[in-house]
Amino acid sequence: MILIGQYDSPYVRRVGIALTLYGHTFEHRPWSTFGDGDKIEPFNPLRRVPTLVLGNGEIILESAYALDWLDEQARAADDIVPLMAASGPERQKALYYIALTTGFSDKAIALFYEQVLHKEKSPVWLERCNTQISAVLNVLEKIRASAKSQWLLGGDMTHADIALACSLRHAREAHPVIDFSQWPALAFHSAQCERMEVFRHISQPFIGPKTED
Repeated sequence: MILIGQYDSPYVRRVGIALTLYGHTFEHRPWSTFGDGDKIEPFNPLRRVPTLVLGNGEIILESAYALDWLDEQARAADDIVPLMAASGPERQKALYYIALTTGFSDKAIALFYEQVLHKEKSPVWLERCNTQISAVLNVLEKIRASAKSQWLLGGDMTHADIALACSLRHAREAHPVIDFSQWPALAFHSAQCERMEVFRHISQPFIGPKTED
C-alpha cells in the first residue's frame, strides 16, 4: 500500500497511525498538496490527501473512508482488535467525538489559510473561526475530563483518541498563539499520545503550505 500526504496533516497522520497499529506495511509518499499537486493528481484528481493506494491498485480517498476500509480488514481477522466498534452506542459516541475533532481541525486549517494566504483578511471570518475553535475545545475538554479511564471510551485506544491527539498537535503547531493551557484535560491527552512510539514514528512538525511552489 501507499499512503500519500504529509504527516503534518492531522488527517494523513491518523491514517498512518491506524495503518501502523493494524500491522500493515506501506510506503509513505510525503507529497504536499501545494508543491506536489502534479504528483498527486494521477491518484486523486482533487489533489487532496490522504490518498491511500491499495496493493491491487484501487484507491481510497478521504481519511474517514480509508479508516473504514482498514477497520473492515481488521474485523475480518481473528487476531486484531478494531479501533472502532462495528455498531451500537459505543460506535455512535466515537463518531460524535470524531466529528467534533475533525470539525475542529477543519476550522484550524481554515483559520491558518485565512491568516497566511490572504493579503486582505476578513475580520468576520477570523472571528467566526476563533469562536468555533474555542467553543469546540471547551466541549472536547469536558468530554476528555469526564472520561473515567485512560482513553475516551474505556481501556483501549480508539480512532476517537487518535483523531483528537492528531488534531491537537496540528492546531498547537499551526496556531502557537492559542493558549492550550486553558484545556488541561486535552493537554494531558495530547501528551499521553505523543509519548507513544507509534505517534513519535508517524510524525512531522507542521510546516504549512509552500505557497511559492
